[in-house]
Amino acid sequence: MGALVGASLLDLQIMQGVGYPVWPTVVVLAAGLAAVLWPAGRRPGWLIPQLRTGVPALLSLLATVSAVALSRDVPFGPGEVVLLLCLLFVAVRHCPPRWVVPCAVLDAGALLATPARYYWGHANEAYGVILAGLVLVGLIAGLAVYLRTLDYRRTVAVADTRREERVAIAADLHDFVAHHVTGILVQTQMARMMAAGQAGQAGRAGQGAPVEELDPVLAGIERAATEALASMRRTVGVLRDTDSEAADRRPVGDLAALTELTEGFAGPGQKVTLRRDPAVTDDLPHEVQAAAFRVVQEALTNVRRHAGDATEIVVALRRDGRRLEVTVSDDGRGGTQLPAAAHGGGFGLVGLTERVTALGGRLHTGPRAEHGWEVRAVFWTP
Repeated sequence: MGALVGASLLDLQIMQGVGYPVWPTVVVLAAGLAAVLWPAGRRPGWLIPQLRTGVPALLSLLATVSAVALSRDVPFGPGEVVLLLCLLFVAVRHCPPRWVVPCAVLDAGALLATPARYYWGHANEAYGVILAGLVLVGLIAGLAVYLRTLDYRRTVAVADTRREERVAIAADLHDFVAHHVTGILVQTQMARMMAAGQAGQAGRAGQGAPVEELDPVLAGIERAATEALASMRRTVGVLRDTDSEAADRRPVGDLAALTELTEGFAGPGQKVTLRRDPAVTDDLPHEVQAAAFRVVQEALTNVRRHAGDATEIVVALRRDGRRLEVTVSDDGRGGTQLPAAAHGGGFGLVGLTERVTALGGRLHTGPRAEHGWEVRAVFWTP
């Protein structure tokens, strides 16, 4: 950076030494320095590579044309030459594919036209300068092409690695998890058949119906296993398919699906209530709806894992202006009959926090004042 600024100051000294107006050089150098030295993290979105490389080159060409039109021998310094070479590098490496050639040609043309300011009418003396400029253009463009090729290869390698990992994960889901869930489904169906047979025998014997009370529980397990298999098949399809159409087949998760989610969650002795503010409409951005759905889904899953003794679970959605609040609370005291292996590793809330904060929201989890647990997420909607 210091070298560029120093070379630019040298250009201004050269212009002042010959008595030529300094402001054209100041304009060109200011545009070039801004394009090259503006920090990427603070660069505005409109300052795209095409503008960064094209505007200073056009200003340099305009300065050359005006000098030739005035028939004055205007010297040029190293600062503008170095800036145009830097912009050529940016154009070849960072411009979108369809803009690479136009921007590169514009920068190279502005650089090769610079000697015309001083050597206009002395073409024989300009050949050596133009030849040196061609060599510099070739070296800089070649280096930029090489680095752009490396970037492309790295991108392809990363994409291939991700694709292989996704296929491997899909294979594991299909071969192991789906196998066990299918086993649960089959055994549940067999248990329902056996329960139905025992209920018939008990009915003929004139006994009560404790066996019949077991069937709704088994039906709930069968329904949950069936939905898990369907969701897993969709997930496997998304993992295996890298096309843009995969997004259309991803598992559904929006506010409309919360009703089915809450209705199918309650176990024996549990009541799940969905309180949805009328102001919470279905036209919210999909990413917000999906995040809200995942908050409720993960919170209900944690209730099942860690608070199996909960009798009342409340899911509330409230909207106040641009503020959308999703709350899931329960009255459990931490009792659960799940084995330790089914409790999870604590990564669900970590991923949920990342999802919520990525949308500019906040996630709070903690015990309630009396007893139970609460999960509250706040999103900001358009």
